[in-house]
Amino acid sequence: MSGTLTVSPGASPFPWGAVSIATFTQKAELVFDQGASGVTLALDGTTITDDQEIIKALAKEGGLADESVKTQSYFDLAASIPKLTAFPDITAALDSVDDHLAYRTFLVGHDFTAADFVLWGALKGSVKIVGLLKNNKHVHLNRWYAHIESLESTQLASASLVEAKANKARSTKTAASFALGLQGAKDGQVVTRFPPEPSGYLHIGHAKAAMLNQYFAKMYNGKMLIRFDDTNPTKERTEFEETILEDLALLDVKGDQVTHTSDYFDHLYDLGIKMIKTGKAYADDTEQAQMRDERWNGVASKHREDSVEDNLKHFEEMKTGSDEGIRWCIRAKISVDNPNKAMRDPVIYRCNLIPHHRTGGKWKIYPTYDFACPVVDSLEGVTHALRTNEYRDRNAQYFWMIDALDLRKVNIWDFSRLNFIYTLLSKRKLHWFVDTGKVRGWDDPRFPTVRGIRRRGLTVEALRQFMLIQGPSQAVVSLEWDTLWTLNKKIIDPIAPRHWAVAKEGKVPVTIKGGPATPEVKTLPKHKKNPEVGEKKTVFASQILVEQEDALSFEDQEEITLMDWGNAIVRTKTVDATGKVTAIEMDLHLEGDFRKTKKKITWLAQPTAEHALVDATLLDYDYLITKKKLEETDNVEDFVTPVTEFREEVLADANVHDLKKGDIMQFERKGYYIFDGAAENGRLEFIHIPDGRAASIASKAGPSASVAAPAATPAASAATSDTPTDTKMYRVDKVYGNDALVTPTDTKMYKVPNVYDA
Repeated sequence: MSGTLTVSPGASPFPWGAVSIATFTQKAELVFDQGASGVTLALDGTTITDDQEIIKALAKEGGLADESVKTQSYFDLAASIPKLTAFPDITAALDSVDDHLAYRTFLVGHDFTAADFVLWGALKGSVKIVGLLKNNKHVHLNRWYAHIESLESTQLASASLVEAKANKARSTKTAASFALGLQGAKDGQVVTRFPPEPSGYLHIGHAKAAMLNQYFAKMYNGKMLIRFDDTNPTKERTEFEETILEDLALLDVKGDQVTHTSDYFDHLYDLGIKMIKTGKAYADDTEQAQMRDERWNGVASKHREDSVEDNLKHFEEMKTGSDEGIRWCIRAKISVDNPNKAMRDPVIYRCNLIPHHRTGGKWKIYPTYDFACPVVDSLEGVTHALRTNEYRDRNAQYFWMIDALDLRKVNIWDFSRLNFIYTLLSKRKLHWFVDTGKVRGWDDPRFPTVRGIRRRGLTVEALRQFMLIQGPSQAVVSLEWDTLWTLNKKIIDPIAPRHWAVAKEGKVPVTIKGGPATPEVKTLPKHKKNPEVGEKKTVFASQILVEQEDALSFEDQEEITLMDWGNAIVRTKTVDATGKVTAIEMDLHLEGDFRKTKKKITWLAQPTAEHALVDATLLDYDYLITKKKLEETDNVEDFVTPVTEFREEVLADANVHDLKKGDIMQFERKGYYIFDGAAENGRLEFIHIPDGRAASIASKAGPSASVAAPAATPAASAATSDTPTDTKMYRVDKVYGNDALVTPTDTKMYKVPNVYDA
């Protein structure tokens, strides 16, 4: 990293060219500072404040190809663009560039130059020009423009700006911080690993680790291993390995190789013997509570100086799983009173008589994570072990294990753990919600599991951008969900087809005078700004339906706009004794100006035998808990949100029949939704996707949460739950229970191919 680019997120025009070339070349760390004026580059002891000079400096630093004479003409054009106000002048400039790009990929030469970034930044900074480009009249210019915008570096810069604006109270070092890279990394030689324990489902915290490991492996043209850390047969199941691979597929994460710590049990055992023989480990039968107390107070175990012969004898007894053997463990002989308590003779081997899901009853002793992880990392060729900074105190222990066994060195790269407000990541607490029937399973949209958040409509690209936005920050904080959902909206909005739905409760029939004598069907775009999304059929009729809320807002003789049709004037409105509108008559007024009406209304033609509507349910959810952050001493049962699922029955236009499970779309004026398939009663179900606005992510718990809750089944606890306990999601044992696990058969989650199938 050569320099620092400081920019205000509120700069106008925003220096897109400088920011995008900084993230592309990775020659300047991007810092957003609310107090900054304009843009400043600190590079090799010099300070540059001119946008174009910054681009030139970073292009030179990044080694971008250049032809100064040709490039300068595009710098001149970029400088003139903000001064163009007349439509003919703007069009002429765009036409000229479009013609130039007809047979070229880049503006100058055969690769990116400063010219591409300076001109792209100027176009991006002009709202008027961006609007004109959406008309798709400049095909070649649009291709070039879209190519630069689609670059991962540009996407990160854009996402960083969103994050900076969402955190106005502080400066934010973001996406380009990852250009710092991994220490000692060499292109083509980096090996990372993602080592989940096969004891449950992946959640959003695991997603960060998996995505970062894949990101750096790709960044250095290396490889990533997926290693199941299967050293505790009490909790682990083969079924969990399968679901973890499915979860990774949902994240578009695929390892180059899948391994298991259990593959190395024989070798780890030999190394345990070596540790004892070299005096670096000893056997101990101190009771757990006493051992914990002695470690805390820096007191040596009574067995610390036992002979090598005695230690080997006890280790052999442990291996048999005898009554005598299970009393003992093996501890590394590191320190008694090191200020870092992780270095105070940690346990490296212990007994467990439960059969292992891969090795069966072969072993009665298993290495601990603290021993197995550094050893297997070294043996498998891992160059960089990425892990959360909650393990930082154990880093010294990690390096000691490698040195004690004279193994190949491994680098550690720390990053902060991901925590969100109103969100539980504890497997034990999540199990409680499943076991009590307060959610339908581990893929429930209220859950922070990978399959839960994906089923809620969170895209992989939004997750990826969000993870990279966090940068190498070491701060452990509880994040708001708004930034993540805002990023998600930015990704889905340009491609989500638009459909209409009318709430069934209180729907109002409307007679349109001047409408078609018989229903007419017209073909309209599913997305007005993106014709590539496709087309849909819209039925126009003299009898339509509108929502009660809209009908109540209509004033007598008010002119409104019926979306995708035209204006109409409200002539009469029938209201019953309760104040509800029961019928409306309107006169079609197509010559009216939609720009002058205050109300733009969605509607649906009343169903006929030829043109039916679709019964559908819109689902929305609240947080499962009412406290932003549960402490270790908090009882989760004391903070359960009373009602967390909300249903609205609607009639939707027939075009929704074309959707596949997992498709994302928008019901106009209602929000974004993900199609969750058909319920048992045949009704189509759509799950609301938060858009990042305060109203969509605020907790709904309170007096207004009055939706009736279905009765709990006998298997559930006596506590009232708003969620039925019958589920298509397969059941999972309680973590500390002994019941048999049912093999997975079906799931409410939409299907994703298993990337590891042969």
